[in-house]
Amino acid sequence: MSATAKKTAPLPDDIRARKGGVPLVSLTAYTTPMAELMDPHCDFVLVGDSVGMVLHGLSSTLGVTMEMMILHGQAVRRGLRRAMMVVDMPFGSYEQSPQQAFANAARLMAETGCAAVKLEGGVAMADTIAFLVARGVPVMAHVGLTPQSINTLGGYKVQGRGAAADRLLADARAVAEAGAFAVVLEKLPAALADQVTQQVPIPTIGIGASAGCDGQILVVDDMLGLFTAFRPKFVKRYASLGHQAEAAIEEYAAEVRERSFPGPEHVFADTTPAGGAQ
Repeated sequence: MSATAKKTAPLPDDIRARKGGVPLVSLTAYTTPMAELMDPHCDFVLVGDSVGMVLHGLSSTLGVTMEMMILHGQAVRRGLRRAMMVVDMPFGSYEQSPQQAFANAARLMAETGCAAVKLEGGVAMADTIAFLVARGVPVMAHVGLTPQSINTLGGYKVQGRGAAADRLLADARAVAEAGAFAVVLEKLPAALADQVTQQVPIPTIGIGASAGCDGQILVVDDMLGLFTAFRPKFVKRYASLGHQAEAAIEEYAAEVRERSFPGPEHVFADTTPAGGAQ
């Protein structure tokens, strides 16, 4: 392939084949400009239901709707050329039955152009995952801390400690056997995440798990320091854009009030100068 040749986006089977290889890189995205920035660097991009908290001011992901996921999925799709796109299925869109899950997954794929959907749950969702995969819907699974179940989990706690480790292992095995092409492991003890990674035949994508996972994902607004309401322990801030943006807005407001902005270079003359420049 030449240096100028266009690299096509990977497919779910390509992601599955990366098990044990060079770690997979992923971030969440919700807008076209952000998708364009991460496209050259990510293997897949997740349109996460975290959009409800980081962009819409919701207190959890539970209020996110299909319409919101479709809107943001369409925006992200416009910004991607080489990274694969996965879209979260929102709370209430898949739990009732495999048939409900298929109808909503098919809608997400048709209206956003995503290559796969992601849904939360382990053993309890295995039959649904198998139903979707058998009907042509690639599924990324998500076990451990599952934010859509936050009310039954009792908060954003580390999952899988002590006796609960066996349940987490069973969840990971169940989604792999059901046909998921990868599984997100959220907020697990590192040793357990390593154990899951060794025992399941599909890539594990860590978020608050272990560097030994087959890949990593973060919420982009967290790692860029754009979302500052809280900072999970597992987030490394690679920038502080929120503080920079606030400082820039403060400077703009001060210049407007003192009438130093707009300056002469930002306004238009009464006549067109020689040469026709505006």
